[in-house]
Amino acid sequence: MTTTLEPALSVRQVLTLERVLAGEPEVVAGAGQLDRPVRWVHVAEAADVGVMLSGGEMVLTTGVLLAGDESAQAEYIQSLHRAEAAAVVLGLGRAFPAAPDVMRRAAERCGLPMVVLHRPFPFAELTEEVQSRLVRRKFAAVSLSESVRTALTGLITAGAPLQRLLDEIAQHSACPVVVTNLAHRVLATAGERPAVDDVLRDWERIARQAGGSEGDGWIRAELGGRGERWGQIVLCGHRGDTATGRLLADRAAEALVLHRMLGGNSVHTWEEQSAQSLLTDLVSGVVPARQLLPRARAAGLPVNRRTFVPLVVRDGDPAQLDRVLRMLGLPGIVAELADSVTAVLLSLARDQDAGVLAANFATRLRSEAPGTVVAAADPRSAWDDVPAGLREAQHVADAVSDVLDVPAVVRLKDVHLRGLIRLLRDDPQVQSFAERELDGLLCGPEEDLLAVLRTYLATGRNKSRTAQLHHVSRPALYRRLEAIQGRLGVDLDDFEQAASVHIALLAHDAQQG
Repeated sequence: MTTTLEPALSVRQVLTLERVLAGEPEVVAGAGQLDRPVRWVHVAEAADVGVMLSGGEMVLTTGVLLAGDESAQAEYIQSLHRAEAAAVVLGLGRAFPAAPDVMRRAAERCGLPMVVLHRPFPFAELTEEVQSRLVRRKFAAVSLSESVRTALTGLITAGAPLQRLLDEIAQHSACPVVVTNLAHRVLATAGERPAVDDVLRDWERIARQAGGSEGDGWIRAELGGRGERWGQIVLCGHRGDTATGRLLADRAAEALVLHRMLGGNSVHTWEEQSAQSLLTDLVSGVVPARQLLPRARAAGLPVNRRTFVPLVVRDGDPAQLDRVLRMLGLPGIVAELADSVTAVLLSLARDQDAGVLAANFATRLRSEAPGTVVAAADPRSAWDDVPAGLREAQHVADAVSDVLDVPAVVRLKDVHLRGLIRLLRDDPQVQSFAERELDGLLCGPEEDLLAVLRTYLATGRNKSRTAQLHHVSRPALYRRLEAIQGRLGVDLDDFEQAASVHIALLAHDAQQG
């Protein structure tokens, strides 16, 4: 759905109207300015007409009060120029048989389009024609404005997310839409994916431009309120007329500010949403990594000649992770992938020690939040390898979700058998093995015994440590261990039988997770 207004009337278009052509119009000055928009048509014979104008008017006159006074003729043109009139149309015959040289030269110097009509022409017909077109356009503008505002407000009151609003704006404008913060970091985009990617691919150059030319279809509107700016929305390459683009951008800006106010959102939240979308797409592999590179670059992540360190943090607050990154001066993006699971992608210079910096990050984070677990994949020097790295880190974090003691940074080599079982947890034979081995504890409400067994095996069959962790006496623990062995029909002092039960329990926990 492309939304547009009837194009604004320019001086050139007015001169092509059938009623105007009947007067045999001739442009005698300012031919290079014929694309000026005409805001209104004004018939005036007063010598000081400029004081009556507010800009954009096409002034119609016979010049009857100017005949014989060259200084008045020159001043007349100067006053129109100062008032920013769109053009002056002089009807020949009554006062001037031909275009007066003084007026023509003055208009040429000012760049003011001057048109003479060689045949008698009722000015009323021209004003009626142009005014009716302008009124229709103003009505259409009001209608369009209300239509867009109603659609966006309806989405906001329905609780629609930011992306849904931007999709609606992109449908109306039929061009890529980009939302940035004050540092020109891209927070969100909408529009046809190939067109958006083309814009993002060149975003660094675009962002460096001071303002861009709205004549080229780049329409910007500031985002902010209460005297504070916090971003901007950009219509990128809008193909309609500038007035339509400006109207759409303004309505969009109003909606985004309202969305933020009503939802309690902040620019930081939009940055999180942008990072979450990017990292989720990277992890899923649905979108090829190469296609996501422009989005990463536009989001402010350094990507040229970098080393990427994929991390996944369990039980960490994304805001806290982002703060630790900034505190350590580490470039990266942070996004919550699921409840209690947050991805962090570090982007380091090639000469930096990835292992040391990852360890510094994990140590600082765990000093502030002792319960967090930081899982890392091996550093990646190629962007195309980042998705596999994120999935590896996610696998490692998943594998140590119930491990009591882990190093500051957990890697694939640290998960051993537990990691293998996690990878095989959906295999039907592994599932059957787990159910068969643990059948005596799974067939009834034996959660307490299952928890004791889990702790006993995780501590290396340390009875004292198990009793301490479950807050029971040693004799009470012995009774529970005897009950477990009786129900399972195993001897937990036998290494092979204990190992079999341990593997089954790891598989059961992996399936439950």
